Amino acid sequence: MPRSYEEIVNQAEELSRIFEEDFEPAVSKEEAALRAAALRRALAESELGEAVAAARKAGVPWDRIGEAVGTSGEAARQKYRALVGKEKPVTSGH
Repeated sequence: MPRSYEEIVNQAEELSRIFEEDFEPAVSKEEAALRAAALRRALAESELGEAVAAARKAGVPWDRIGEAVGTSGEAARQKYRALVGKEKPVTSGH
């Protein structure tokens, strides 16, 4: 169903008017900011998890990882151990 140039321009102008005058966003600015912040946090947590896995692969001990992420080594190990795979058992050195 071909349209004329004039019909296309008229429709574009009507859509433009609707967006400029009548458009109501689906969410408030505050909710949009909240959603954007949550997305940034998720991206940062993903990047942090990748960095922890790389650090463990390189032999960085859990206490140093915990210090870097602002917690104890044990808390870091509990939170991130699933990302780094199976841990070697801790030996006492006897």
